[in-house]
Amino acid sequence: MQVSCEKLWVEQTSSVGQRPALREAIEFCREGDVFVVTKLDRLARSVRHLGEIVEELEAKGVGLRILDLGLDTSNATGKLMLNVLGSVAQFEREMMLERQREGIAKARAEGKYRGRKPTAMAKTEDVRHLLSTGKSKRSIALDLSSSERSVHRICAQLRL
Repeated sequence: MQVSCEKLWVEQTSSVGQRPALREAIEFCREGDVFVVTKLDRLARSVRHLGEIVEELEAKGVGLRILDLGLDTSNATGKLMLNVLGSVAQFEREMMLERQREGIAKARAEGKYRGRKPTAMAKTEDVRHLLSTGKSKRSIALDLSSSERSVHRICAQLRL
């Protein structure tokens, strides 16, 4: 199926990160527009979040179309299906996270899970050196490609 759109936004972020492209896309919409997304799980992170997005679009007089589901919220059936499918998607995500937590707990109990290697703490000496040159914690974080929080944590450990 081919769909023509006036403007296209692409965004790749973590499940908890800010989504500036989504915000910009919604703000771009005008009354009578149709907001098109490829997949439901790419749009919203929960049923509540989906409801907020749909409510915002409806307030602007904008329809929602989800391509992989062939779903259009311009009618009552489409709205019902969107809510049902949104609930199913959230349920699937919660089940996946539950299985992941169970797997991690089992691996820990068996001594096989060590978690992610703490990369920031390996930069302790670099942080110490850069602090001694008078650099700010923010610029140190940028120089070392670390977060400011990691630099602060290292400083607290060093009691600096």
